[in-house]
Amino acid sequence: MLMYKTALALACLLSLSACAKTASTDGQANAAADQPAAAVPPTTAGQLAGGELDRVLAGKWRSPENSARDVYRHPRETLQFFGLRPDMTVIEIAPGGGWYSEVLAPFLKENGRYIAAVQASSKVETSLKAKFDGDPAEYSKAEIIAFDPKSPTFGPAGSADMVLTFRNVHNWVEADTASVMFKGFFAALKPGGVLGVVDHRSAADATLASVKESGYLPMDYVIGLATDAGFKFDDKSEINANPKDTKDYPKGVWTLPPTYQLGDQDKAKYREIGESDRMTLRFVKPATTP
Repeated sequence: MLMYKTALALACLLSLSACAKTASTDGQANAAADQPAAAVPPTTAGQLAGGELDRVLAGKWRSPENSARDVYRHPRETLQFFGLRPDMTVIEIAPGGGWYSEVLAPFLKENGRYIAAVQASSKVETSLKAKFDGDPAEYSKAEIIAFDPKSPTFGPAGSADMVLTFRNVHNWVEADTASVMFKGFFAALKPGGVLGVVDHRSAADATLASVKESGYLPMDYVIGLATDAGFKFDDKSEINANPKDTKDYPKGVWTLPPTYQLGDQDKAKYREIGESDRMTLRFVKPATTP
């Protein structure tokens, strides 16, 4: 009888333990399900996306000229750093000729959403539309929206998982629209959403006034633009750094490739330097705002 009672007690204890474990697991699952889309750590998200990024970067739809610049622009590492995933809604601000469009639109076409935000009534809007129309297999789901840089909106508030912009902030600083642009990015993102910024980085001791028309910007100034708009500075990367860039050229950053604004003058020297030294910055929209 004693053995029977002991076995019965042990069975009850095991049953209670199993129930507690199940309840804990269910609680963890429910908590995870409540997390915003951008809550996946960027490093983990980047690792998950790596294989698909490799496939897209090798895509035959990419122009040879654009692919040749991968060595300077490091798209795989950059997008992994930002935490890109194929199920995201991503807005690329001012994509220019569509260098990153060739990567982002095909990457997101099956499970995500790619939106190119261009300045209203610009030549870029026309050329980008022609690019997308010319290859429906890769770009049929890509979208284009127009914005006014003096009062920008980028679709419904809180609709994007990620906003990206590459080598554009210096243009907005020169036009005195940078502050409102960053506020527009903040409004477009979901709580927990990510803002990724790449731009030409000035010398650490340079003032904004001394470099404003050179294409280079102080990194602390760009961080300030984002944090003043409400973002939390999350991390920076040296993925796109170039220590050869002395940042003291007659035509500013446009002296270097791919622009070569001096033409053939000292072209071999500037080719050896390569493209500019660039800051790569990641910001997050807080999950709760004041």
